[in-house]
Amino acid sequence: MKRTITLIAAAALSLSLTGFAFAAGGQQAAGGDVKGNLEASLKVDTSVLKSADNQLLLKPSTDNRKVPARPANPDALPETDPLHWYDMEWAGWNANKSAVPASPKTGAIGKKIIFIVHGDHPWTTACTLGAKKVADAYSMTFKPMSPNWDLAVQNQMIDQAINERPDMILLIPLDAKTAPQQARKINQAGIPLILFNTLPSAEAMNYAIAWTGPDDFGQFRLLSRAFADELRKRNPGAKEIGVAYVQHAPGGSPYFARCFGPISEMAGYAPEIKTLDKQAPGFEADKTMQLVSDWLTRFGPSLKGIVAADDSAQSLGISEALKKAGREDVLVVAAGNSKQGMDLVKEGKIFAITYQTAEGDGALAVATAADWFNGKEIPMRKNLAQHIITKKDVDTFYPPQW
Repeated sequence: MKRTITLIAAAALSLSLTGFAFAAGGQQAAGGDVKGNLEASLKVDTSVLKSADNQLLLKPSTDNRKVPARPANPDALPETDPLHWYDMEWAGWNANKSAVPASPKTGAIGKKIIFIVHGDHPWTTACTLGAKKVADAYSMTFKPMSPNWDLAVQNQMIDQAINERPDMILLIPLDAKTAPQQARKINQAGIPLILFNTLPSAEAMNYAIAWTGPDDFGQFRLLSRAFADELRKRNPGAKEIGVAYVQHAPGGSPYFARCFGPISEMAGYAPEIKTLDKQAPGFEADKTMQLVSDWLTRFGPSLKGIVAADDSAQSLGISEALKKAGREDVLVVAAGNSKQGMDLVKEGKIFAITYQTAEGDGALAVATAADWFNGKEIPMRKNLAQHIITKKDVDTFYPPQW
């Protein structure tokens, strides 16, 4: 009996040691696979990918603005001073990233990423498509999630994503002010994070590897100068030129960038351009049309220009209101570039829009994640290429992404 027990124990020990040997061998094999995965990942070429408009999906950034020194108290400056918006416009450049994990340098191929957007919209569909093109190039497991513009639902989705333990979470924060809490929660769960598309408040950047997306403030500063130059041409010698702003949804960075960006830019560049009103009617054409009709009644010929945060539904509403009022003297610019917006540019109803590549936005976030998995150095911010589309070159951006 004792001999039997001894033999069983010996066999168990042998199996245990054999199992240990297999485990160790597996680790060594995994180590070899990691090296091979990294080498294969570094060979993936996403620079040739294209978006639906036949533009390069990952156009190199054209942003060469120098980051200014932060004022002691930006909030104390007037809203017409560009530096008042420093902590939003330049969020990330002064981040303390002590809590951000280092890259595992194991390669991007096969990684699992969860892609949490802000809400359902044709733009978001195109953004997700662009992200998936890059994810597919690296054979990533790609899971998109949308809270449909509900912050409480987005917070629930973040909890769900954390529980799934992906290799990374990519997030469009719905609200700049609550983004730090979201980013901190993800960071404390030990999951790498990239924020994209809408800028969070500066604190959130302490917990993120990077932020990627459009430099909304920079684009709208470019757009506002083109807008001001054209307004001056159409109103020579005018001591005061009135404009109004159809704003984005309150809370997110586009709400500030696409209104206070141009207001603060023109305060120095074209001080004769005065703000008559600014309101956020949402993204229904009918509501925007009513708002603009009210402005036309209220301000009459003093209203010479309109800046819109959206070149689709909002711009359609603006165009219809101007048409009904017989006003062809009001200059319109908008954030672009949807099919509706580009069609309106072609028709001369909108003077200029920004190149706001939706596919490129999602693609840049995933490409940055891939670079991080591959051990590449990641800057605090990666901006999309900037361009102002006018009637002269709008045809080169067809077919539209959305």
